[in-house]
Amino acid sequence: MVVIGAGQAGLAGAYHLRRTGFEPERDFVVLDHAPAPGGAWQFRWPSLTYGKVHGMHALPGMELTGADPDRPSSEVVAEYFAAYEQAFDLRVRRPVEVRAVREGSAGRLLVETSDGTWSTRALINATGTWDRPFWPHYPGQETFRGRQVHTAGYPGPEAFAGLRVVVVGGGASGTQHLLEIAPYAARTTWVTRRPPVFREGPFDEDAGRAAVALVEERVRQGLPPRSVVSVTGLPLNDAIRQGLADGVLDRLPMFDRITADGVEWDDGRRVDADVILWATGFRAAIDHLAPLRLREPGGGIRVEGTRAVADPRVHLVGYGPSASTIGANRAGRMAVRDIRRLLAEDAVAV
Repeated sequence: MVVIGAGQAGLAGAYHLRRTGFEPERDFVVLDHAPAPGGAWQFRWPSLTYGKVHGMHALPGMELTGADPDRPSSEVVAEYFAAYEQAFDLRVRRPVEVRAVREGSAGRLLVETSDGTWSTRALINATGTWDRPFWPHYPGQETFRGRQVHTAGYPGPEAFAGLRVVVVGGGASGTQHLLEIAPYAARTTWVTRRPPVFREGPFDEDAGRAAVALVEERVRQGLPPRSVVSVTGLPLNDAIRQGLADGVLDRLPMFDRITADGVEWDDGRRVDADVILWATGFRAAIDHLAPLRLREPGGGIRVEGTRAVADPRVHLVGYGPSASTIGANRAGRMAVRDIRRLLAEDAVAV
């Protein structure tokens, strides 16, 4: 087997393979394009400390304890993932770029990489979204004389000192960026496509299941997955309440065009800006699967459980409803269970 990606989802899958009796290197390989352990966490901005991380769930079989909440999450999680790989002897190969997955012979898949080609009967794809930041396009975008930055390249709040910043996006990253930047910037402006929805009260297990079910339904229909946050709303915590009270989170509707000096609306409103910060999310990093033609007319991959409906040898973990730390753990276990069943059926057929 081949596991692509060594973030939360990939490590969960590898753990369950190991626990089931499969041996690394002999029975499966884990390929990761990142230079070091830590998945996408290693690339997060320094001001995102571990104490600010929302809903980080431990990997299966090993808790993360005693972490300093004031340390950058990039350091805390990278160290945890490194210790996890060592504890369970997962032998992750890195840096390895997966270029394409193609149909092979005798019912196998070929995984073409910068480190050679693997032939496999089953694939766990756990490539996440970090490598595909979504940049919307608006008229005049190429004329803007200031800087345009995406969350993927967010350098921290100090970089915006004294600047006029337009933050685009109604998700958790957008609000976090605004609250951090506001004390440094000359002015912040928040714009979103839809009015933000703030969630009162605890986010209990029933609410979580309902939210995941909504995302799961899109995936079953072959539509591009939306984030769980997009259907749950934003938690109304103390920081958000203060931001609303201070006017930092006063939201404007999406602008209609970008000019050399800022953004404009059709009603004549104009905001000058030095920086446009796109907190507009990410898309699934699955281009390497294109040769298998898994995408549906709606643009997504139709998935049942973790299996791609168009090719049940391919399991997508950390995709759609499992694109959360707890969801990735469960999906990794589910994928390995299905792979074992597939291999057992093949053995009986032979």
